[in-house]
Amino acid sequence: MALKSRLWMTGSLEWFAILGDEEVFLGRREVPSPLEEGDSWTNDFGYQFCVKDEEICLVGKVEPPPKYW
Repeated sequence: MALKSRLWMTGSLEWFAILGDEEVFLGRREVPSPLEEGDSWTNDFGYQFCVKDEEICLVGKVEPPPKYW
């Protein structure tokens, strides 16, 4: 599957994408790899994303997941 969204990873292993006209932080380890149709995840800030119609979509925002050290 080829994604229509522009996607890249930084040297810090953080995933970013251009969604609309904005650069958006997608997450770190929580981003599924490789991305496939129907994949979904929530990043450290509580933003929920999914892959729909070969594009990454921002679904909404929830309470950020708890961090356990």
